[in-house]
Amino acid sequence: MSRSPYERSAPPQVLARLHPRLRIYFGPIPAGHVGRGQGVFTVVGTPRRWLWPVLALFARDAVMFPVWQRDVPFTVENRPVTVRRGHTGQEAHLAVRAHRTFHFRSGDRTMVDAITAEPAGLVDHLGRHGRVSARLAVTVDADGPDAGALHLVSTRVSFRALGRAWSLPGVIAPRVTLTERFDDEADLQRVSLVLSAPVVGTLYRYEGAFRYAIAPDPGRGST
Repeated sequence: MSRSPYERSAPPQVLARLHPRLRIYFGPIPAGHVGRGQGVFTVVGTPRRWLWPVLALFARDAVMFPVWQRDVPFTVENRPVTVRRGHTGQEAHLAVRAHRTFHFRSGDRTMVDAITAEPAGLVDHLGRHGRVSARLAVTVDADGPDAGALHLVSTRVSFRALGRAWSLPGVIAPRVTLTERFDDEADLQRVSLVLSAPVVGTLYRYEGAFRYAIAPDPGRGST
């Protein structure tokens, strides 16, 4: 992968503001390599148990899970792959597929998503089958307490059904907000994700810290 999906979709002057350590995470992963991270999420899920039956449906496709736990160890693996999207299912896009494995007290669960650079911009395809997608706007703080941090905010959420993609109206569409920053003092990458909805508020979230590096991959990811 010569350029990452982030480099293909975000203006160079925006990514130039990134903290040097974050450029490793959001940069290209060489062929035959994998990005690996390990850390702890201070919180995962939602305390609103009435949402858990809905989250259980998303859990079937490795998107979100019906939990509310603190201090959850996790690992992440990022691999360059090719995914096929579009109404024919034949449109190929270079992507970075992430597997985030949460070590819950009840057992391990893995969240899967694939980031692609498409004509509309950066798109995150959620789950094993990518039926739910979020178009993301990318910004990087130039100064202030989060200088060098990357922010992703969803501008459109869609789902695939009946052979086509359906966009959710803005008045009901959930909103994804993700922040990645590097903590020099702790030598850790910190991540925070919040899924919220109009009127209802926060539906799901996770936040924590980890260390990340790119290394040779003995079992290369498949397309």
